[in-house]
Amino acid sequence: MSGTKAARSASAPLPATRRDVEAIARRCRRIVTRRALVAAGAAVVPIPGIDLAVDLGMLMKMLNEINEAFGLTPAQLEALAARRRVTAYKAITAIGSSYVGRIVTRELALALLKSVARRIATKTTVKYVPLAGQALAAGISFAAIKYLGDRHIEDCVAVAERVIDADARRR
Repeated sequence: MSGTKAARSASAPLPATRRDVEAIARRCRRIVTRRALVAAGAAVVPIPGIDLAVDLGMLMKMLNEINEAFGLTPAQLEALAARRRVTAYKAITAIGSSYVGRIVTRELALALLKSVARRIATKTTVKYVPLAGQALAAGISFAAIKYLGDRHIEDCVAVAERVIDADARRR
């Protein structure tokens, strides 16, 4: 990301309207689908561990991009007016997400992948069965990344909508 784009996005606010939230969610769903497709492509490569490394990298980058798009990175939250910042942190706590409003590290992404561990274990096992196993592994990888990304978008939407609702009640 270029320095100018990073500087702009670091100061990007939370969405102001539900229409803004919907537009950001649509854009983020496209990001999730693209990342899931890349992860699926890596799953067919018969090199041990490459698929998990790609899944982990895709997940970290994707979750951070989604947070940024919704104005929910730590830097973006800190730039909010005090009342709005408190409202955002309360909303994050209320929905119980460990990934909204945080920088998603390798450790956090690994913990999230472990939440779909059974699917990943199956993917790792079946990918060495010629053709059918690789196709199944790709499908599992796509589904896992897509599920986690879509769930994160839902969490970000919930936080943004709670902040919008709180703003409306203050007016």
